Amino acid sequence: MPLDHTPPLNSLGFAKAPADTRVVVAMSGGVDSSVVAAMLAEEGYDVVGVTLQLYDHGAALAKKGACCAGIDIHDARRVAEDMGFPHYVLDYENVFKDAVIDEFADSYLGGATPVPCIRCNERVKFKDLLETAKDLEADCMATGHYIQRMMGENGAELHAAADANRDQSYFLFSTTPEQLDYLRFPLGHLPSKDATRALAEKYGLRVANKPDSMDICFVPDGDYASVIRKLRPEAADPGNIVDHEGTVLAKHDGVINYTIGQRRGLGIGGLAEPLYVVRLDPDRKEVVVGPKHMLATRTVPIKEVNWLGDEPFNSRSEWHVSVRVRSTRPPTDAILRPLSETTAEVELMVAEEGVSPGQACVFYDPDSSRIFGGGWIHRG
Repeated sequence: MPLDHTPPLNSLGFAKAPADTRVVVAMSGGVDSSVVAAMLAEEGYDVVGVTLQLYDHGAALAKKGACCAGIDIHDARRVAEDMGFPHYVLDYENVFKDAVIDEFADSYLGGATPVPCIRCNERVKFKDLLETAKDLEADCMATGHYIQRMMGENGAELHAAADANRDQSYFLFSTTPEQLDYLRFPLGHLPSKDATRALAEKYGLRVANKPDSMDICFVPDGDYASVIRKLRPEAADPGNIVDHEGTVLAKHDGVINYTIGQRRGLGIGGLAEPLYVVRLDPDRKEVVVGPKHMLATRTVPIKEVNWLGDEPFNSRSEWHVSVRVRSTRPPTDAILRPLSETTAEVELMVAEEGVSPGQACVFYDPDSSRIFGGGWIHRG
């Protein structure tokens, strides 16, 4: 019987020594991606760090002297210097503006509530950056996302992170099977963010105690309206706040200042029951309000479906899944009915409030941690 001289798989799943395995690490300058880079460098991998310059805070905020992501780039570069691997900064500002920022502004003006982080992963990080990694002859690309890649009978599968509080599956549902083959997520199995920070301390990283960024990167102060007002000045046009029958109740100073489900700040008093924003009509410059029950939705139209199941999406008339219709909501039981290869209708078993066009609807296996993909909620 011949001896099998195939080397064992390394921690990234390749049958060769770490030193012979090149991995590009997408480095944001934060603690998560810095730990990934340091961990792989210590394990002996041929690490190449890449940081994307995506936006200019000064341009986004129209402020003199605003930071242009320089601190994050500096932090990423210092980690690379300390751990002894090369680091590159790529200027993707034009790509990012065309693929992410412009759509963010337009969809907000269209009355939707966009999630630009998903589009950034889909159109920039896991597309252009991934191609750059291949140009650098890397075997794979690693990121600091909290999600798990597991090998199943039919290849790589996407699974939720071990720490439900850090899970980023909602933002990564559009990862394609081809991208999943090439990507690695070394932090997805960790039990908590504390464990990540402990690793940063172990590797002596100066970013070990750097606070997490909670805002959208090009909206650093959380003020969406001011960014959109600069990009699309017409967004601040005044209009009427009306009820579902069209009766004018108040005036507003721009639909961009309102979101589906909002109750506070409507300037409508003296009513028997509180009113909520149930719809935005940018063409008519109207904010439509109604009682809370009008927010409840059971049928959700989905477009741009990305399917990660083993069987073809259209092979069944319906799939019993769990879905998440907002990043802050837990998955809920639903029936997923394919209408075409990329469109579907989701029937929620229990009505959800505040389901908004522009948000993602992510599909989960109700019996495991696996993600079956997802799509974008639209008006139908």
